[in-house]
Amino acid sequence: MNSTIAIFDSVDQLPSNLLQSCRKMPIPNTMLMCSPDYFDVVDVKNPHMEGNIGNVDTSKARRQWTEVQKAFSECSAKVELIEPVDDCEDMVFCANQTFVGLDSNGRKLCVLSQMKHSSRQREVGAFSKWFADHGYRVEQLPEQLGFEGSGDAIWHPGRALIWGGSGFRSASQAYPYISEFFGAPVIRLPLRSDRFYHLDTCFSAIDEETVLIHAASLTADGIAMIRSVFKNVIDCDDKEANEGMACNATAIGGKHVVIQKGNDTTVQALKRLNYTVHEVDTSEYIKSGGSVFCMKMYVF
Repeated sequence: MNSTIAIFDSVDQLPSNLLQSCRKMPIPNTMLMCSPDYFDVVDVKNPHMEGNIGNVDTSKARRQWTEVQKAFSECSAKVELIEPVDDCEDMVFCANQTFVGLDSNGRKLCVLSQMKHSSRQREVGAFSKWFADHGYRVEQLPEQLGFEGSGDAIWHPGRALIWGGSGFRSASQAYPYISEFFGAPVIRLPLRSDRFYHLDTCFSAIDEETVLIHAASLTADGIAMIRSVFKNVIDCDDKEANEGMACNATAIGGKHVVIQKGNDTTVQALKRLNYTVHEVDTSEYIKSGGSVFCMKMYVF
């Protein structure tokens, strides 16, 4: 591996000028979504799915998906679509199959996920083709390393800095490769709870200064690093983070936040910081352990 790769695991390792030392990155305004043609809960891959096998209202799920798509458009985001693959019931969760961005030369790059569950592994090929067809260089990790895309790897808005969750779906050892591919430092955040099995369930970067977190799902070192880098840290309470998946919100343009409805405390905290909040219903998708952030992939 390249000796210049920067991986940070504790606050004392962080340079004081970390953000300023990271090159600027555009904030994407295009969302890739997948129609929920085959969406269902057919097995239990995470605790949210327990008791929900065969319990999805598919008509309601489609209406909710359309509501999320409309909210993105109302925030002036462009929505692209990928064709759903037969019997890939989780393909609607577009955040997981890849991690995409710009490399150190400003070129579009897609790193393929190596997903834990075989049913989800079948989704990756379609995303590989989609991104290749749209001008992305496609790379793959060593096959023994689990990695679940932007479910766990999240760009710091506006900067070439990656926050990397690990423990349940993605291996911490994947991040030196991710750092090398993109020429960007990675701050690793081990996850503590299987209810918050991806980083995007307990961490949502809103803009360069603001983040939503569920602190109980992160380590003390992780929380210290987050507080060192972000000016505004909104710690979502257990009920909203768990039942309402408040930290699975999607920020658009640094001004808008699309979030599951009913997370009143989190919504008020965002409004006090002058964000425009769009509440949507993703209750059918929460049965599968995902909400707004899971339902799209940022496209650069």
